Amino acid sequence: MNYALLCPVFVQVALTFVLVFTMGAMRYRAVASGKVKPADIALGQAGWPVKVQQVSNAYENQLASPGLFYAGIAFALIAASTSVLLVVLAWAWVGLRLLHALIHVTSNHLRSRFMAFAAGLLVLLGYWVVLAVELMTR
Repeated sequence: MNYALLCPVFVQVALTFVLVFTMGAMRYRAVASGKVKPADIALGQAGWPVKVQQVSNAYENQLASPGLFYAGIAFALIAASTSVLLVVLAWAWVGLRLLHALIHVTSNHLRSRFMAFAAGLLVLLGYWVVLAVELMTR
């Protein structure tokens, strides 16, 4: 079986872990330094400094549409449908997720972030269309 589709999965998983550990470290430092008091954040995000919120939002965003990505990879592997086109689309989607996260945690420029997100969704849709066609035309 060709496992080329797993490489972009590993990168996406690594991105998610990098964001959650970064967020955790930033939160710890904010509380330890006294900038944030536990009561300020007990019921939500508003009490965190802006940069902490940006990283937190980027992390939470990695738990939304990636479910469709992971499911698509699993279906492709189970069906032994690992064409070069699916691998390219998987890498393109992960690349756009990396770009989206980078924008999210740096400039947080809304238009750029949206464009990266929307492009990623279109690539993910393309992945599913290609997968469906490959499986239905066997």
